[in-house]
Amino acid sequence: MKHVYSDVITFTGNHYDFGYMQGELLKSSPILANRQNQSASRRKHHFTIDEEKSVELLTTLIPGMIDELRGLADALQMNSTEALREFGGYYMEYTRSGCSILTGSSYMIRNYDSHPAGYEGRYLLYQPTDAGYATMGPSGQITGRLDGMNEKGLAVGFNFINRLGSADGFICAMITRILLETCANVEEAVTLIKEIPHRTSFSYVLLDSSGISYVVEASPRSVAVRKNHISTNHFEMLTEENRYHMADSLRRQQLLGNQAREATVVNSYRLLNDTDKEVFSNKYGAASGTLHTAVYLPEERKAWFAIGGDRNPVIFDFNRFLQGEKINIKQIKGTIEYEQGFLNQEIFGG
Repeated sequence: MKHVYSDVITFTGNHYDFGYMQGELLKSSPILANRQNQSASRRKHHFTIDEEKSVELLTTLIPGMIDELRGLADALQMNSTEALREFGGYYMEYTRSGCSILTGSSYMIRNYDSHPAGYEGRYLLYQPTDAGYATMGPSGQITGRLDGMNEKGLAVGFNFINRLGSADGFICAMITRILLETCANVEEAVTLIKEIPHRTSFSYVLLDSSGISYVVEASPRSVAVRKNHISTNHFEMLTEENRYHMADSLRRQQLLGNQAREATVVNSYRLLNDTDKEVFSNKYGAASGTLHTAVYLPEERKAWFAIGGDRNPVIFDFNRFLQGEKINIKQIKGTIEYEQGFLNQEIFGG
């Protein structure tokens, strides 16, 4: 059993200052050292970029990100190419992962399943003063988000489908950040997903205060949209993009399907977070163990967050943050049944 935690980071200000603040925090964190300890061959494969194309797309899709990257670069004494490679979210490969998402008319609940060695342990609430909507959620690749909700009540989560057939494009975490920062509702998000170049195949689950939930199946070759309240790790429409091994994804889909659409948020949360309900996973060594369970309540602008299983969630009131109230939560703590912690805890070997 390993004790793990996510640091809670709050910030109100422009994107450059937000990036600089994160860079200052990263100086004293093991996160960057752990990423640099990856093998040379893996980094060459995962961190290849076209700088001109990256800047052009980021400027079009999420203009504030360029300033955030500049702030990170200045704080960490990087040049622009290094910052784009490390934090730009374009062309970068994403690790295989699981994940289960269930929505009701008023909530989205999501288990993020992956390997602890790739989890940053950072939960951010950010209110930009220059451009874009305020957002909250756990980070991926520093600037991206693994799931989240914005000030308009749009909630987004993703499910890994397949890494084969990858192409030039953005990774899922950056796509989630783009959607949250620039889209006010599910209709805008669906439209934008169709315009974004996708690195690999993922499903994106969207919910807003209307109570309508969409699952967007996106690959480098095609995008398909369906109304649904369940998503695991296979496509229902773009079936040619699926992996050969879908048994566990289908099993979790059936378990989630047994939950009534009108079930309470508490009962649905327990279905995903309780270790005896068979949706939560302890398969950390296979990069499919549940690292966090997140709940987003668009109408209330509240979020629940728990690390590990059988936990009572920490509750964030986004409205209070937006009104300038201080968030007193500094860390979200939990345990996982694995010997290795998160990237933010200790420096691992290369």
